[in-house]
Amino acid sequence: MDHAALPTPELVAVVVGLLLFAALTKGMADRFRLPFTVTLVLVGIALKELGEVGPAIFHLFANVSVEPEVILFVLLPTLIFESAYNMDSRLLWRNLAPVLTLAGPGLIVSTGIIGLIVWAATPFDLAASLLLGAILSATDPVAVISLFKQMGAPKRLAILVEGESLFNDATALVAAKILIGVVLAGFFTWDAAMSGVGEFFKVFFGGIIVGWLLALATGWMLGRIYTEPHVEISLTTILAYLSFFIAEHMLHVSGVMAVVSAGSVMGGWGRTKISPTVANYMNDFWEYMAFVANVLIFLLVGLSVDLPALWHSLPWLPWVVLAMLVSRAVLVYGMTPLVGRLPGSQPLGRPYQTVMFWGGLRGAIALAIVLSLPEFEHSELFMPLTTGAALFTLLVQGLTIEKLMRYLRLDRPPLSDRLALLERDLAAQSKTLERIPDLLRGGLFAHPIAAHLERRCKRNAERIREEIAGLRKKEMGHQEELMLLYLRAFSEEQADYQRMYHNGHISEGAYRELVAVLALQIDSIRYAGELVHVRTHHFHRLLENRFYKLLDILGWDWLAKFGERMRTRRIVRNYEEVLAHYQANGWILGSLNRLAAAENIPADVVEEVRGRYSNWHRLAREQLDLISAQFPEFVTVMQQRLSQRIALLAEREATATQIEHGLLPAGIGETQIEELSRQLDALRTPQHVYLNVSPDELLRKVPFFRELTHADFAEITPSLKQRSVESNDNIVTQGDQGDSLYLIARGVVRVLRKEEDGEDKEEHAISTLIAGDFFGEQALLHDEPRNATCRAVTPCTLYQLSRKDFEQLRSTWPTIDAAMKETDKARQG
Repeated sequence: MDHAALPTPELVAVVVGLLLFAALTKGMADRFRLPFTVTLVLVGIALKELGEVGPAIFHLFANVSVEPEVILFVLLPTLIFESAYNMDSRLLWRNLAPVLTLAGPGLIVSTGIIGLIVWAATPFDLAASLLLGAILSATDPVAVISLFKQMGAPKRLAILVEGESLFNDATALVAAKILIGVVLAGFFTWDAAMSGVGEFFKVFFGGIIVGWLLALATGWMLGRIYTEPHVEISLTTILAYLSFFIAEHMLHVSGVMAVVSAGSVMGGWGRTKISPTVANYMNDFWEYMAFVANVLIFLLVGLSVDLPALWHSLPWLPWVVLAMLVSRAVLVYGMTPLVGRLPGSQPLGRPYQTVMFWGGLRGAIALAIVLSLPEFEHSELFMPLTTGAALFTLLVQGLTIEKLMRYLRLDRPPLSDRLALLERDLAAQSKTLERIPDLLRGGLFAHPIAAHLERRCKRNAERIREEIAGLRKKEMGHQEELMLLYLRAFSEEQADYQRMYHNGHISEGAYRELVAVLALQIDSIRYAGELVHVRTHHFHRLLENRFYKLLDILGWDWLAKFGERMRTRRIVRNYEEVLAHYQANGWILGSLNRLAAAENIPADVVEEVRGRYSNWHRLAREQLDLISAQFPEFVTVMQQRLSQRIALLAEREATATQIEHGLLPAGIGETQIEELSRQLDALRTPQHVYLNVSPDELLRKVPFFRELTHADFAEITPSLKQRSVESNDNIVTQGDQGDSLYLIARGVVRVLRKEEDGEDKEEHAISTLIAGDFFGEQALLHDEPRNATCRAVTPCTLYQLSRKDFEQLRSTWPTIDAAMKETDKARQG
């Protein structure tokens, strides 16, 4: 909105008026089941026309002109931050390859197709046509995402569509800036193209780094604040706007990517820094902020429509719309199947591809870019063509997308959901029947009315039972019954994890990882009819191991300490997840008969599911036993924390009950509850956990340390760097250059060797080492590559001795040198 054209009182009146009309439009759209965002655009057009020819009260709306800075610096950061904050970061990470493919190469392909078609059919030159292509390649999925939520679409599909929009907003802005320079220069060279590619990567990844750093700083501050909703909400608001401003205005990198990065970090890691009592306020605040930003943007889109200019652009507008549809079709039907073959991806069916194609609406980003364009040949046509194309997507595609979903039968819930709805209706009839005696108690309620209600409920219950029986007979066999029971068990398991998290028994990170895996399994059952095994840690663990190895190679003490903290945190997270998994599996095994009885599941299906859950329960118990054996001090601390939390939770619940019954004054009770909440929060899983391994206690298990005096031992221990590893991690790898010796404080290590000169290339176990053993000395004694791989069989605590300290140790304590040589001779023999 043009601040120069509208004095402050009039500007306030316009904003208040727009919010008033937005509220009225929301009520009307809900009542008549109209697409809210599309209705807002129509209201905006009507307000502008009324401002020109209608009563004087509407004249202010005729003077509203939309400035790009209003959208980019005021409204856009709110929308992007809220979307990134509430997006499941783990699901986004699992689908990052397809999302980036659609938002990166996909946007380039879309820009090229639109540009070529517009170049051939309009008076624009190639550079200007490509610029229009970049502007119209940014999608706005607000309306489509809301429909996905209503019809219960797979979470993967929603993540793919919303993630594509978030990232291609940034790529569209960057591509448009580069192409504007080409248009103004009036020529195109390969040098300019290569420079543009380099600029793109700098701007794109620069924005990510800026948002990431600012989010880390904000999380650090939030971690030092407790139950201060105004301060905590203010800090996230500052983060959303400051990240955009610093990136876009000061560092000239992508402000959109900075906000995406900041929102994603705060939505994942940052949630652990927000006080539990503030989390709900935070969600409500950002939901409302996004609502305000959305309604203002779509109303401004309507207010920016110039109907006469739109009419004069009609000779070229159909070609622009056609180019936009063709490019979207190529992107969705051509690239999406290829994206489905990428690692971590799953193919999308043709119905969902069709929804993605027709749901590619255009909105705020396209309007902001076109408003910021400088003057050049034919630039006066860009505004009507862009608003015309956006109006087509909003009015034609937006108003028909729901009908398309119904035509494709995507509004029809999966079998499990239809059965659940029928069971809900049956349970409602049963509860109504149970409450009829309460109506008659006292003799004041008319008996004929109660009898009529009873007969109606019994008829409805009988009809629903017949529908359930028909559904099971017609559409359900052994596999469907099996998947139904798994689905009910997973839903119960998800509720168990949620209860553990809200009670503070598991951390945010562990909870989100457990729920993300369940969400993928539930989606697979609901939409593919099969149970999939989700490999939760393999790829991440591979990256982490490479990272830790790099830190070890660099050899800097502060990096080594950082790496050890990261390894420790991974062990703690693993313990939390395994413990939660063990407890949830036990609860499911205890309630499996109840779940099966509620669904009339056959006995053979119940036993099959029971066998799977029993196996999962056993594996979790074995992992817990291993962790307890390797890190008893840590497990003891965690169990002590849990016992203290249970006692405090009981005390808090008792206090809340007394307040509710009026036995305790509200002021006193709320003060006590706040203090108990502080104590509970302090007992959550700490961010920095030390495994409490005492060198004095454990290193004396190593044979050649047993004869040392306390003074000698105190001199040696500073040279030993503690290192923690998980099971199946390679500590040393055959063929690598050795620069350290390792002492086993706790755990079991397998020594494996691969004969390089023979035909057999498989690894063979040649030895097993336990606490008190050491390995890696041969590479140091003989200055040769590692001759075997040493792999952790269980979680291990090791002490690492570098080559420099190793030589110092041998020269200072001859007994240690002799013991090492004797062991080396025995191993070589």
